[in-house]
Order: sequence, then structure tokens, then C-alpha cells
Amino acid sequence: MNSVSPTSIHYVQSQEDLHPSGSNRPFPTDHKNSWDSHCHSTEKSEHTEPDEVDKIKAKLMTAWNNVKYGWVVKGRTNFSKTSPIFLLGRCYCFESEADLPSNSDTSYETGSNQNSPPPSVGLFRKDFASRIWLTYRREFPQLEGSVWTTDCGWGCMLRSGQMLLAQGLLVHLLSRNWTWSDVLLSVESEAESRSPSRSNTLNWPILSEVLGSQLDRSRSLRDTQRTTVMQRPPQVQRRTNMDQHTVDKEESEHRKIISWFGDYPKAPFGVHQLVEHGKRSGKKAGDWYGPSIVAHIIKRAVERAEDSESLNIAVYVAQDCTVYKGDVVNLCETPLKAGKVPGSDWKSVIILVPVRLGGENLNPVYMQCVKEILKLECCIGIIGGKPKHSLYFIGFQDDFLLYLDPHYCQPVVDVTKHDFQLESFHCISPRKLSFSKMDPSCTIGFYARTKEDFENLCKTVTTVLSSSSLKEKYPIFTFARGCAQDYGLDELCTLKPDKTVLISKSGRPGKSKQNSTDEFVFL
Repeated sequence: MNSVSPTSIHYVQSQEDLHPSGSNRPFPTDHKNSWDSHCHSTEKSEHTEPDEVDKIKAKLMTAWNNVKYGWVVKGRTNFSKTSPIFLLGRCYCFESEADLPSNSDTSYETGSNQNSPPPSVGLFRKDFASRIWLTYRREFPQLEGSVWTTDCGWGCMLRSGQMLLAQGLLVHLLSRNWTWSDVLLSVESEAESRSPSRSNTLNWPILSEVLGSQLDRSRSLRDTQRTTVMQRPPQVQRRTNMDQHTVDKEESEHRKIISWFGDYPKAPFGVHQLVEHGKRSGKKAGDWYGPSIVAHIIKRAVERAEDSESLNIAVYVAQDCTVYKGDVVNLCETPLKAGKVPGSDWKSVIILVPVRLGGENLNPVYMQCVKEILKLECCIGIIGGKPKHSLYFIGFQDDFLLYLDPHYCQPVVDVTKHDFQLESFHCISPRKLSFSKMDPSCTIGFYARTKEDFENLCKTVTTVLSSSSLKEKYPIFTFARGCAQDYGLDELCTLKPDKTVLISKSGRPGKSKQNSTDEFVFL
């Protein structure tokens, strides 16, 4: 298949007509990447090589999925100007008194520039575009014990899980307020080039020409800024240089986080490692993964990462829809090193809660609770999607979820290079999905930096779960004191994570008629 540049990335949606952007052909399974030296250090599998039938099947599936997910679809997503958008705990109002001049009845007329969108529109764009976007990749080193050199068509839930973990690491290492400077420049320049509509909706193209010239535009704007800095007075230059040092440090952390998700065997959170950790749950490359299995895979990946100690973060996965506070405390509290005062240190924690929000379809009574959870700043998103289509939910507007979609097949990026391009790891075109189309099986993520943050998280989320606005007798999940073993539930840790209790509309606990709804399969 001809390489599709990240500058022409578009989302693919099953309900839309697909139009190919160019010729497509199967990629060779013996493709050699530019970082072979990093891959050769990993020992080859001692398992028996897949037979010829498996190889042929894998090649056919690869060819089909490259064609299916490598095409370009053009379209627009409409957002209401009058309703707020919530994005991982932040609220953006596109039309408010603060955005409007006192003598104008037009939401876009700010001052003398009638083409400038409200400030909140630009802030939302920067915030959304700074989230890490991880999609299908092709032509990466062969997955151990298989013939796969792509996750296209079967790894969407792994990619959604990667995005959830990446968001947790961004908040952990850079804070929730961080935005990527290059995306900020690109979005600003794009906003300046568009004349806003006066209707009650905002239109965003599906990554059209915006990413097409993003890299060149960012470099041009950076060069212009450097020239401007050199012409400033010395005192102003020193202050600017200090700010630039902070930006450079943040950019280094940003690149480091993305490199952890690289598609080569040594990347701690890359597909190669996640597939390896998934073998404990009976999964292998080419299988379909459910959101609860991915939660446990993420936990294992963080525990076994080489930099896990220096990272100072832990992952807790709730059991039986219950977060046991004692287990979290035991996981996060560590003895202080010698030379310090007696006591204990605290690891930051990512809490993952696998849940089901209905039987075969989403129970509408849970919709408001999901909205309230996405309003919390401690929430780092939800991995789930719609049936047979995994998505990473990060916000909502009205009755529509805001998401990042992993279903686009891009060429692999060599993240071992110092200056590898970052554009294909960020998306600047938000998409939305009706709540009614959401699959009931999902995993909710939270982050707490300190012990105090964890205690506040428990109180805040408990308030949301027990809100009087909920008509359902049973909450989505609960917090409990003590440890799982105190309740005689420690054996649950040995069970397969996808067996969760469902709450039917009648209010009685029950089991799903089909367990397959927890697994997302490619169409």
C-alpha cells in the first residue's frame, strides 16, 4: 500500500461512504525498519513458526485492513455554539457573555475583528489537540510468535488503552494544564484563516488541510518567533529565554511519553509489550481485546516497565465493580528511603474501573452519571466505544460523546530518533458519538497524584455515583473501606477480568446472555 502521509490523516466511520485516496497494495511482511538494531537485541521466539495457512490468512487480513483503514473520508462534525463542551474536567462555552462584546448580538464579533472566534473556541482546540492520539500502525517489527507486522483490524482496544494511559502520564508528568506548543501554533494559524459561521453550530473538518501543512506552518511560526525574540531588549530576552527553557523541558517530556508507546519490542507500553502481557489472559496477537482485559494489561505493563520506580506511579484495577481503598493505599504507600524521616512515601495512582452499563445496549439511566464523571478533572477518560468499534471517550456535549478514534492505519514512526515527527500522534479534529450508540462494556480511568488527591477523588466520585438524579438503585461502581481479602474476595484476582456483573433495567443483578459484548471485533 502506498504510504499515506500523516498530513492527510482522516477518520474512518462505518456509516459513511469510503473513497480511496490512492492506490493500495499489501505491505510486505518482511519489511525492515530503520531501527533494526533495537529489534535484534530482543531474543527470537522459541515457539514453532506459524504454518503456511496462518501466514496466508494473516497476509490476506493485513491487505484487507490496510485498504479498509487506509482510505480517506471527508466530512464535518457539527458542535452546538449554545451548549457547553466538557473535556476531561474542563468546560468550554462557545457562546457566553464573557465571549460576547456588550454591544453585539453575534457570538463571533469580538472587538474590531469580526472573524475572530470566541476565546473559548481556541482554548478548546488547543486542549483537544494536545491529547495523545494513538492509532493503528503498519510495517512495525513482527510480533513475537506470530506473522503480524500490523495491529490493523484487531488492536483498536489496545490503542484506546494506550491513549488512556498516555493521558494519565501526561497529567502525571506535565499537569492537566499543559498544551503542546506546536499544536497551539498550528491551531492558532488555522483559526485565523477561517471565517466563522453565524449559525448555531461550529463545523470542524475531519483533519483536512489542517494537518496537511501543520509541520511547515509550525516551523515557519517558530522561526518568526525566534527572529522576534532576537530583536527584543536584553531584559525581555532573558525572561523569554527562561520561558523557552520551560517549553523545551516540557517538549522533552512530551517526546519521552510518546516514545514509551512506540511500535518496537523494547517500548514499555508499545503494542509488542501489551500483546506479550495479554498472554496471561489467554490473548495473542490477532485476537480481540475487551476493555477490562486491557485494564489488566495496562497494570502489568506499568508494573514491569524498566522505569517504573523512577516513574513513581502505580495502576490499580477495581475488582467486581468495587474500588477497595485499603488495596489502593497498600499499593501506593512505600517506605521512605534511608536518611529520611520515618514514615511512608506515596506513589501517584491510575485507577481503572471495568464496568458494564447495561445488557446488550447502554441502559439510559447511566447516561447522566457518565456525563458527571467526565466533568471531573480527576477523570482521564473512558475506553469503550460502540459495538465492534473501540473508541477513547474524553468528553461530551449534550447527548453526544467526544472521542479519539484509533481506526486509522498509519505508517510506523521510528520513535528512537531524537527528532521524530510528532504530528501523527495528535489529532485536531474532534468527533462525537451519540450516547445511544455507546457499547455498555467499558473501563473508566481516574488519576490521583497524592494521597490527599486520592481521598478527595473517593469523596467526589462517590457523590456523583450516589447522586439523587440517578433513578437506578445500583450505582455503576462503589468505593469500599479495607481490602478485597477482608470481604473474602481476594480470589477474584485470579478470575478472568471480563466476567462482570450486569445491572438490568429491572434493578436486579444478572449476567449477560452473551459474554461477547465485552470484546470488540473488527467489522
